[in-house]
Amino acid sequence: MIQLLFTVLAAEAGLATALLFKTPLRKLAMLALDRLKRGKGPVMVRTVAATVLLVLTSSLHSMAKIHGHAGAGELDAPGALTPTDQVLLARHMLEASLMGYSLFLALVIDRLHSYIREMRGLKKNLEAVSKQNKALEEAKFGSSDDDDSKPSQKDIAALNEEIKKLKLKVKGKKEEVKDAETKALAAKTQAEGLALKYDRLLEDNKHLHDQLQSGDIAASHSEGKKDT
Repeated sequence: MIQLLFTVLAAEAGLATALLFKTPLRKLAMLALDRLKRGKGPVMVRTVAATVLLVLTSSLHSMAKIHGHAGAGELDAPGALTPTDQVLLARHMLEASLMGYSLFLALVIDRLHSYIREMRGLKKNLEAVSKQNKALEEAKFGSSDDDDSKPSQKDIAALNEEIKKLKLKVKGKKEEVKDAETKALAAKTQAEGLALKYDRLLEDNKHLHDQLQSGDIAASHSEGKKDT
């Protein structure tokens, strides 16, 4: 389960990184996301997200149960966790963190995809309006009739106003994309920290297993001495 979540998180981090930088990989990522959002793709994504959310809720419930058992433990050590409970708690915490970050990265990827598409549309509109404005200015200066130049001036003023609005929209989308990029990079850094935590969890699990095995051997030796 944890290895699968790490694989999903690494794939999402790679996809988010591809969307952050203007490279040929961004075009491939945009095409893949465009196809994913067509047909039955959104339904499948929502189903997977709902399933992950249910598993995340189950992990949180298991963590609460472990804390509850610890709170109702022995009187001489209330709230103390056994080594087994500590390993289980760390495992559930790691799984919950991975699922939470995977859902967060999926949301960031969706927002990045939407912002990039909107920015492309705004840039195309801005280029079209700029070409139209340029054509009107050329027609104005190329014409010697003052009556014909008056409506051209109105059109040019309207186009200039529209260009200003489009530039403001593009600037706003750039700020939104920058904010989403910052969140994606932060999530990627946290995912790397979780990978280190997973390695420590494996070491603790192995150490606990060795302790339990050595305890069983010692108990068997003591029972053998009693029998003799």
